[in-house]
Amino acid sequence: MTQDSPTQPSGADAIVVDTSPPWSAEHAETAADYPQEVEILELEGRRIVLVGTAHISRHSVDLVRQVIERERPDVVCVELDPQRYQTLTQRKKWESLDLKEVIRKKQLATLLANLVLASYQKRLGGQLGIEPGSELLEATKVAKQLDIPVVLADRDVRATLRRAGAATSLWRKIWLLAELLVGMVESPEISEEQLQELKQKDALNELMGALGDRYPALKRVLIDERDAYLKEKIHTSQGAKVVAVVGAGHLRGIRRALEADEPVDLAALEVIPPVSPWWKIIGWGIPLLILGSIAYLGYSKGLDVAGAGLAAWFLANAIPTAIGALLAGGHPLTILAGGVAAPFTSLSPLVGAHYVTAFVQTYLRPPVVKEFKTVADDLGVFSKWWKNRLLRIFLCFLLPGLGSVIGTFIGAGKIAALF
Repeated sequence: MTQDSPTQPSGADAIVVDTSPPWSAEHAETAADYPQEVEILELEGRRIVLVGTAHISRHSVDLVRQVIERERPDVVCVELDPQRYQTLTQRKKWESLDLKEVIRKKQLATLLANLVLASYQKRLGGQLGIEPGSELLEATKVAKQLDIPVVLADRDVRATLRRAGAATSLWRKIWLLAELLVGMVESPEISEEQLQELKQKDALNELMGALGDRYPALKRVLIDERDAYLKEKIHTSQGAKVVAVVGAGHLRGIRRALEADEPVDLAALEVIPPVSPWWKIIGWGIPLLILGSIAYLGYSKGLDVAGAGLAAWFLANAIPTAIGALLAGGHPLTILAGGVAAPFTSLSPLVGAHYVTAFVQTYLRPPVVKEFKTVADDLGVFSKWWKNRLLRIFLCFLLPGLGSVIGTFIGAGKIAALF
């Protein structure tokens, strides 16, 4: 029944909402008959109804159902990719997550970023009694009930995150992470009325402009590219009448792109940019410089001096990394593994000591099912990072990693002092 996903949510999971329409019962002919979150385009004999939503709004859930039931379109497009769709429909996904495999694939940082964003949305949604993304899931449920095909129109979230990472400088990433973490410990308060005010076009334009000013590369990937991607999916969907359910922040960009009707190369927007060769040069250059320096000390000043430099390197790397694991509340063997591994991993760009500590902690203290279920809530309480085993694994990733970076600079300084 779907064009992009063979699986649809079951009717038993449908959200019960008040379906009484806030407008006249007759079929709407113009956008004026709908609330302002709905825009209608008549393009080349096709009727495209854009429904702008907030991902934590009960009003949006009701609105989506009402528009689809009233329009009875040929196809429903939703701002979801297959992975996000599965996350919304398969509530037990976290419980079966293989953390060891995540660590092996070096995706722990991506997982943490996803959890931070999901936690913030869930806390906002919790105040309004709504799960994040409920309106998108509602669109797929209503479509199934009416036997309407569904298009999962968004770009794969993994491609979006990796393209965003490649487009953002290291300093910007650190600054953004700090802002997200500060937001996690604050108590976001927002009412449904404030949410509706936020969805006004002028307010959204201001927000998009602010994002573009502060993080232009991030806005390009997260907003502009996805506007183009969503537009092309909507444009190429089959049927004379289309209802597209998207975040309100995408309305303006999608409408402009549909009206311009310029072709979009979806494959180009799905490409993951390669890692800059400079990172490889730096990654291998530092270890070669350290080893070369120790070898030169041995040749020019004797093996005793070279041995002192090697010992300084080992201690400078081992101690801060072990302290980081200790502060993270790591298992004693995790602390030991970090201290032993750091002097060697600092000489290799292939693996870091923080991945070693995270893996050992996962093996020795794996999270239980309950902690997967509460992680989004626990993220917002600083003290619970040490009580939730999953969050402690993230601490055993972040703090030893910071210790290893500090140790590398200290060790390099100690060796330089011997010349």
